[in-house]
Amino acid sequence: MSGSASSTGRVSATWLRASFARSLSELYGSEVPAYTTLVEVSEQVNADVLASRDDAERLGTIERVTAERHGAIRLGTAEEMAQVARIFGACGMYPVGFYDLREASPAIPVVSTAFRPLDRDELAANPFRVFTSMLVVDDRRFFDEGLEAELRAFLAERVLFPEELLALADRAEAEQGLTRDEGDRFIELATAAFALSPDPVDRDWYARLEAISSVAADIGGVASTHINHLTPRVLDIDDLYARMTERGIEMIDRIQGPPRTDKPDVLLRQTSFRALAEPRTFTDADGSLSTGQLSVRFGEVEARGVALTPKGRNLYDTHGIDAFPETEEELDAQDLAYYVRDAAGGLAPIVYEDFLPKSAAGIFASNLTSDGSVDATREGAARDATWLQAVLRRELHDPYALYDAERSAGAVR
Repeated sequence: MSGSASSTGRVSATWLRASFARSLSELYGSEVPAYTTLVEVSEQVNADVLASRDDAERLGTIERVTAERHGAIRLGTAEEMAQVARIFGACGMYPVGFYDLREASPAIPVVSTAFRPLDRDELAANPFRVFTSMLVVDDRRFFDEGLEAELRAFLAERVLFPEELLALADRAEAEQGLTRDEGDRFIELATAAFALSPDPVDRDWYARLEAISSVAADIGGVASTHINHLTPRVLDIDDLYARMTERGIEMIDRIQGPPRTDKPDVLLRQTSFRALAEPRTFTDADGSLSTGQLSVRFGEVEARGVALTPKGRNLYDTHGIDAFPETEEELDAQDLAYYVRDAAGGLAPIVYEDFLPKSAAGIFASNLTSDGSVDATREGAARDATWLQAVLRRELHDPYALYDAERSAGAVR
C-alpha cells in the first residue's frame, strides 16, 4: 500500500507514519513557536540549495528532505519502552541501534535507540525517526539506592499511553493497517500522548533530580512524557545556522558532528537553538501552586551524509574527517562508505539514517540547565543491545546489517 488511504478505506503503516510526523510537527510548532521558524528557514535554505547546486538531491529528493523529521522522546521504565515500541511499530518504525549516553561527556543517565523505517522504499516514502531514551534508574553513578526506590515508585504510578492507543497499535501491526477512522483516532491519541502536560510539577522533587541531571528531571520529575525536540533536515546546515542567528534566535555554540569540509558529506551534522524557558505550574512544599519556568525543549536541525562502513567509522572515530579521501569513488573503492550503482552505472550514496552518540549527548548537554553530578567512583549498571532487545520485546536491528543489505540489494531504481 502507498502512503495514502487505499480504495478499500484502509490506511497503511506508511500513511500512519507520515500522518504522525505531520501531526507531531503541528503540535510542536504550536507549543514551541521558534520551531516553526526553524522549519521555515530550513525550507528557504533547501530551496536556495536546490536552485544553485546540480547535486542538491544526491542524498535524497527535495520532497523527502522537506518532509523529513526526527523527534526525540525520553521514557523512564522498561514497560514504557515496550509500549512505545508497539506504537511506533504500527507506523512501520522499528528499533535500530543501541546508544549509551552515559559514556559521553558530560555523562547523561540514559540509554537509547532510534525507531525508524528499515527498507529503502519506506525510507523514501517517509523517513520519520524517533530517538528514544530510557532513564537508567539503577546506575549508582547517578542514583543511590534510596533515590532509585523513589524514582521507581514515582514512575510506576504514571500511565503515558492509554489502552485504546495500545490496542489500535497492536491491531495495526497484526492486520497491516487500520480503517481510516481507526487511523485518524490512532493519530489523535498518539499525538496527545506526546503533548506537553499542563499538570503541576512537584518543585522539590524536580529540583532533586535536576541536581543530578536535567535529563533525569525531564524524565522522572513529571507525570507524563513529551516531545523533547523535533528536527527538520537541511541541505546546508552552516547557512541555516547563520540565518537563524541573524533572526535573533540563540543557537548552541557549534554544529555537532563532522566539521565542514570540501570532501563528501558523511554521517550526520546537527545543531539546535537553545532550550526556551516555558511557563509551568509547580506544586510547592506547602501544597500551594505557583508559576515558574522550565527550559528543556529545543529545536534541532540536521544535515545527513553517506553512511560509513565499520572500516570507515573506525577511521572517522580514530583519525577524524581529515583522514578521508577526497572523492566518493575513493570512499567506495576503499570500502569506507556505502554506495550502490544507479541505472547509469554511477555511484549513488546510501544515506546515513542513524545517529551519533557523541552528537546526541552534545546536543543534550548544550541545552542542560545544570551541570549535574556523577559519582565516578561507583559502578555503572550494565546495559547493552541484548538487554535493550529484551526490554523492547522485539528485534533490535543492527544498522550496519541494514546498510549491508541495502548495498547487496544492488542498483537504485
